[in-house]
Amino acid sequence: MKNLPLLLISLTFILSSCNNEDEITQPQETQGYNMLLIGNSFFKPYANNLNEVALDAGFEEHNATLIFRGGDNGRPINFWNDSNSSEHQQIKATLDQGNVDYFGMTAGHDLDNTDDPYEGHREWISYALQNNPNSKIFIAIPVIDYPAYWDERAEEFGFNTIDELYDYFVNVLVNQTMINQLRTEFPSTSIFSIPTGWATIKLAQMYEENLLLDTITVFGPKPTSLFTDQKGHQGQIGIEAGTLVWLQSIYNIDLGTNTYETGFNTDLHDIAKEVMDSHDPNYKQ
Repeated sequence: MKNLPLLLISLTFILSSCNNEDEITQPQETQGYNMLLIGNSFFKPYANNLNEVALDAGFEEHNATLIFRGGDNGRPINFWNDSNSSEHQQIKATLDQGNVDYFGMTAGHDLDNTDDPYEGHREWISYALQNNPNSKIFIAIPVIDYPAYWDERAEEFGFNTIDELYDYFVNVLVNQTMINQLRTEFPSTSIFSIPTGWATIKLAQMYEENLLLDTITVFGPKPTSLFTDQKGHQGQIGIEAGTLVWLQSIYNIDLGTNTYETGFNTDLHDIAKEVMDSHDPNYKQ
């Protein structure tokens, strides 16, 4: 039996054709979506980069409002509780305008509140649906932090590898626990997850196996490293791969034919495709 309470607390910090009627109700291929994205530094790089990647894919009307705060302050519960903050007011103002197609948040939540650990996600979803009843909700799942200690972290919680630990994080702690609970409370709303962190874990494995086709270090400058610091903030190669995961998840792009230039020789499209092919279809949109 895994050390579930300790694991929960630890991971929280991170944490065709159509007829005329269809042509009216369904977005055209190049229409793009209006998004509200709120999160921290393990969320922001993908939200920012999605603007370029989506436009490159032909989604000309893609538009995203990103509201950022660092660390725990970027969790939904902290955005919600800090009701006097400018960020809280900006989120509400954006939602009040309506026309938000996608509302994206981080997976981080408050497990100290054992009575209602998903309070922040619940409150924001409830607020969003008042003026955006058809909005889709996604939960972006970050990579586990402090990569230099991944092996120790996995062993600490009874797993053999970081793969096993992150799989548990994605499929049990987020999908089967958080998202299932939110879907029960909002049965008419599409709620899905994006396992962003798998892209970085796969890149790290490829580095260990000398399979990367670029000169990349583990820690160092953003353009040439997997991580920019000990905390595990992403280098550009991880940002590009993770953004492609977002692109496929949100826009259902065929990554095998997408021509976005990532700036790297390593096939990041193939990595992102592998991530999404392996993601539980019950938690895709």
